[in-house]
Amino acid sequence: QVQLVESGGGLVQPGVSLRLSCVASGRDFSSYTLAWFRQGPGKEREFVAGIPWQWTKTSHADSVKDRFTISRVNDMNTVYLQMDSLRPEDTAVYVCAAKLSTDQITTSTTYDYWGQGTQVTVSS
Repeated sequence: QVQLVESGGGLVQPGVSLRLSCVASGRDFSSYTLAWFRQGPGKEREFVAGIPWQWTKTSHADSVKDRFTISRVNDMNTVYLQMDSLRPEDTAVYVCAAKLSTDQITTSTTYDYWGQGTQVTVSS
């Protein structure tokens, strides 16, 4: 059974950092594209960052570029999202996703597996 389990969310003040983790199980995800999406209150789900298994090119949404960094450790089937300089508009449920293809990394409908999400709230 495939499972993606996120952790690391919480309530933080603006300007601080958080690191989210997503551990995949049920198969070898070393050849999968892994990504983070988020859905804020009253908003559509949006792409945050993605990383193909080859590490050849990561993708980050413009809204998080230079503040968030995606990385992965294949031996641990784990993908991370380092989030720095958090802003109130980053408040959302963050969800990790996985798929075999390296195409259309930013398109949520192309992903096969999803986690349940972890809440990140940025507020003073």
